[in-house]
Amino acid sequence: MPSNLLSALVLFALVSSFTPGPNNMMLMASGVNFGFKRTLPHMLGVALGFGMMLLAVGFGISGLFKAYPFLYSVLKICSIAYMLFLAYKVATAGPVGNDISEQSKPMTFLQAVAFQWVNPKAWTMALTAISAYTIPDDYINSLLVMTLVFVLVNFPVVSIWTTFGVSLRGFLRDAQKVRIFNIIMAILLVISLWPALAGTFK
Repeated sequence: MPSNLLSALVLFALVSSFTPGPNNMMLMASGVNFGFKRTLPHMLGVALGFGMMLLAVGFGISGLFKAYPFLYSVLKICSIAYMLFLAYKVATAGPVGNDISEQSKPMTFLQAVAFQWVNPKAWTMALTAISAYTIPDDYINSLLVMTLVFVLVNFPVVSIWTTFGVSLRGFLRDAQKVRIFNIIMAILLVISLWPALAGTFK
C-alpha cells in the first residue's frame, strides 16, 4: 500500500474510531461501572471483533448487500432496535459494586465481537473503509493491511474511552450519581444512532 494511502487510512481509522459511537459510549459506561480490568474482555472484543468484521465484509458480505439491498435495510432496522434495547439496559444498570443482577455483568469478549455486527457505526466504518482504501489491483493485501491498521488503532482508542470512564468512578461514588450517569450514557447511545436512523427513515 502506498505511503500516502496508508497515512490517509491511519488518519481515517483514528478519527472514525475515536469519535463518539455505541462502542465508545458503552466502554465508558463499563469503565465507570466495572473498572478497567473487568472491561478488558469487552475492549479486546471491540478491537478484534471489528477487524474480523472488516475481513468478512471485505471478502464477500458487501457483495451480498449489493445483490440484495433490502438485506442491508433489514439489518439496519434490527440493529437499531437492538441498540435501543442496550440503551435501556445501560440506563437501568445497577450502581457500582452491585453484582447481584445479570445486568450488572460487563460485556464478555464474544458478546463484544458479536456486537460489532449490530453496530450501525461499525457497518458504516467498514463499508466506507473498504470502498475508499482498498486497491483493486492488490485487493487482498490492502484489505489485510487495513484490518491490521484498524486493530492496532482501535485498542489504544478503546483503552482511552474506558480509562475516561474509570477516572469518573471517584466522582460517581453514590448510587444516585451512577444512575444519572448511566441514564446520560444511554441517551448519548441513542443520539449516536441518529445517522443510522436518518438514513433509514429519510
